[in-house]
Amino acid sequence: MGQEITLTASDGGRFAAYLALPAKLPAPGLVVLPEVFNTNPHIRSVADGYAAAGFIALSPDVFWRQEAANYLPYTDEGRAKARALWAKLDTDQFARDLGDMVTALRGRADCTGKVGVMGFCLGGKFAYLASTRLPIEAAVNYYGVQIDQHLEEAGRRRCPILMHFAENDPHVPPQTVAAIKARMGSEPGVAIHDYAGTEHGFNRAGYPPFNEAAAAEARQRTLAHLGQHLAR
Repeated sequence: MGQEITLTASDGGRFAAYLALPAKLPAPGLVVLPEVFNTNPHIRSVADGYAAAGFIALSPDVFWRQEAANYLPYTDEGRAKARALWAKLDTDQFARDLGDMVTALRGRADCTGKVGVMGFCLGGKFAYLASTRLPIEAAVNYYGVQIDQHLEEAGRRRCPILMHFAENDPHVPPQTVAAIKARMGSEPGVAIHDYAGTEHGFNRAGYPPFNEAAAAEARQRTLAHLGQHLAR
């Protein structure tokens, strides 16, 4: 179990983030970016899992500039609130805030100095943008939305990226995945995997549409990717 801490953005704003530490330190840093439902109990459990695997895991309050402390349930009401907050989210501003999180992790005395960013859904979009905009060592995207709207940035990618996509995903449909593959699939440092029979959110253990086999395979690939690029 981790704890909630407070970080300071470069413009002086202060926001909450969930921090989970591994048993052995120093360790690499890993920003774990949530789905549109924000850093709710499920995402905190994901951060705990990566801390147990040897990473200093940090999961922020994504919507702190819009409405702080909205950690939303997987219900119709939670989904409606999430969409309303997302509509107010400034992509470029949050990418800058993400840069502050990376800096905070890298500057910790118990961090090795290497930092990765992984994200799910909305967080997956920002994991991709972190790979093109921020000085990080690795990125992981789980069914990230709207990446096709930022493919003009692909040529500025600064680190290896691993991308997981669901076969049946209305939020990231096959044509979107095809566009991402066409632009990035043949580049060195890019690994893209599709998971047959899965839906958006297949990694969401304990909640529909969780797919245990796909989640386990994706996690194994993710740990190998992070281990390769964040190792000391």
